[in-house]
Amino acid sequence: MPNMIGLKCISCEREFSPEIIDYTCPNCGPLLGTLEVVYDFPAVKKILTREKLAQNRNMSQWRYLPILPINDPDKIQPLSVGWTPMYRSPSLENSLNLQRIWIKDDTRNPSGSLKDRASAIAVTRALEKGHKTVTAASSGNAAASLAAFGTLADLDTFIFVGNNTPKGKIAQLLLYGATVFKVNDSYDAAFDLCCQAAEKWGWYNRSTAINPYLGEGKKTAALEVCEQLDWQVPDYLFVSVGDACIFQGMWKGFKDFYEIGLIDRLPKMIGVQGEHSAPLVHAWETGAAQCEPLDAKTIADSICVGIPRDQIKALKAVRESGGRFISVTDGEMLSAISILARKAGILAEPGGAAPLAGLQKMASEGLCTDQDTAVVMVTGHGLKDIEGVLKAVDQKEILVENRLDEIASVINSG
Repeated sequence: MPNMIGLKCISCEREFSPEIIDYTCPNCGPLLGTLEVVYDFPAVKKILTREKLAQNRNMSQWRYLPILPINDPDKIQPLSVGWTPMYRSPSLENSLNLQRIWIKDDTRNPSGSLKDRASAIAVTRALEKGHKTVTAASSGNAAASLAAFGTLADLDTFIFVGNNTPKGKIAQLLLYGATVFKVNDSYDAAFDLCCQAAEKWGWYNRSTAINPYLGEGKKTAALEVCEQLDWQVPDYLFVSVGDACIFQGMWKGFKDFYEIGLIDRLPKMIGVQGEHSAPLVHAWETGAAQCEPLDAKTIADSICVGIPRDQIKALKAVRESGGRFISVTDGEMLSAISILARKAGILAEPGGAAPLAGLQKMASEGLCTDQDTAVVMVTGHGLKDIEGVLKAVDQKEILVENRLDEIASVINSG
């Protein structure tokens, strides 16, 4: 990688060569020793400029290749990832009394979630290192994403999911040809079992935080926000949080662009968790260095995590940015699903709607002012968890006979 210097431990700050270390710091262990990719920023500055980006017709995450950990671009799979649309929402602005709100719709990625950004990187890395088999633990979105890219690359894919994974996500996995191990336990237990299997059989591990390159894919969502807003960084960035890889990855994206000089300010990062799945909220509120594990429960399977694997980076990110973690109820997420559908035309799964619920809560509590600007990340499509989405529906279909007078009767009665 021409511009990648190495990998740096988030805790002890020791640096490693990517040719020697694949996953986590051997000194600090998997939870505390997550690694961060370090780049030669002076070299990147020369080739990644506003002018060159404006001329770049590659409208995908690969437009940022000079600051991504890829050696051989020929191994990138052909699915188009990234450069997802971002919409301004005047109706939300009026209802929340905020100046400008944008919704970034990452449901438009190939497998229906933001996780495609990370899997595109992971599969390319696996191919570069000569692996034939990839694996991941997932609540569903990351797994479906890996399976999609893995099948294109002709890789064997072994997926570990917890017992609350929605049927729609499992269907995706099976259709992509993945071998799916549904562990009769929580996502956190499936994560540990996956890591044991990967180590035993030498599979390339795409699991969150274990693999330091995932955040590099997810940071491209932040890079796109900067470009799509004509380099005017929002005051707040709202994102749902489970393992927190998206959260910390996007913060790194903003920091990388700031270091290069492409933006002149940084946003406050707001991480949104479910009310009974909020270990990072508790750690942030108490000032703890790391999370206390809990038995997570929430309708939002994609963020139902009791032991956030990227918690050290996430807590560092929220404190550096001056942001916060906030929890919302299942009811607030269901309400946000309906609002996104009716005001923005976007169908989100519960976890994908959580950021809007977080924005609504902060606005109602006066934590945002009428001059603030915000970007809300929608990370996963509603059809991936149709049972969860149906809980947000507040009306039923009208059964009629095949006669026009019945339609007239319904219309007139309304």
